[in-house]
Amino acid sequence: MSDVRTPDTHIDTDTDTGSATPEVSGVPAPRRRRVRTATLVAAVPVLALVLLAVVGPWITPHDPTRVVGTPSLPPGGEFLLGTDNAGLDVFSRTLAGARIDVVIATLATLLATVVGALVGLVVGMNEEHGGLRGAAARAATRGMDLLEAVPTVIVALVVVSFFGTSTPTMVVTLSIILAPLQARLVRTEVLRVRHDAYLDAARQAGLSEVRLVLRHVLPNATTPALQNAPVLFGVTIILTAALGFLGVGLPPPSPEWGAMITRGAGDAAVGKFWAAGAPAAALCLAVASVAVFGRRLAADLSR
Repeated sequence: MSDVRTPDTHIDTDTDTGSATPEVSGVPAPRRRRVRTATLVAAVPVLALVLLAVVGPWITPHDPTRVVGTPSLPPGGEFLLGTDNAGLDVFSRTLAGARIDVVIATLATLLATVVGALVGLVVGMNEEHGGLRGAAARAATRGMDLLEAVPTVIVALVVVSFFGTSTPTMVVTLSIILAPLQARLVRTEVLRVRHDAYLDAARQAGLSEVRLVLRHVLPNATTPALQNAPVLFGVTIILTAALGFLGVGLPPPSPEWGAMITRGAGDAAVGKFWAAGAPAAALCLAVASVAVFGRRLAADLSR
């Protein structure tokens, strides 16, 4: 009778479920990434912010762009958060402003992440080459360093002064400013993984360079950029409000949080804090909720 040998199989027991998970040929079974309850709880304010951005302008008790009452009325009665120094309803404008700031921040974060990932991928894969391709990649790296060295608000002011103030302009401007941050993260990861053994094995197996990059390098190199996206969202929404505060954001009477803070700053100096306090509180809550959720989700996925 011939000697028939079977491959070594090690049975590893999952202590959480009690089920048996096979581990064949010494290759460990993939880890199960689980989202903790605290992360789900942290997602509630983020979902509320998204819902507010979607339905906010439709549920406002007053028109956020029209004078509806006496200027500088205190909170209470018909006006839940009072009115500003022009007679605009603060509560209605705060709700409507959620859509403007959240939409600009979300679109700018997505665009900056996509563009930054592509630039970092191309630069990282070509930086160590010689010739024109390597020189162009190294020049792009130095260009990113130069762009990061300039204060972001100054870059935004220059771009807005040339192309005007509108939602598309704001999105593109903030994306240009923040894309180098994502590109640098992706480039660093590409330089780390591009010489790994599994990539050499894939090349020897005949996999083309394009498929190699898309199937192996890109998924492994973009993780830090995705983890940084919530931070980027917070920076973007603060920059949007900063441009509005400086008077170069969306044109009035757009209910944008930064412009509302500017409008109410004079009243706050004499004790009428509600016109500036409501949008400032909304801005802080939006940034904090997304930052906390992003940090918890990144920690769960990296376990």
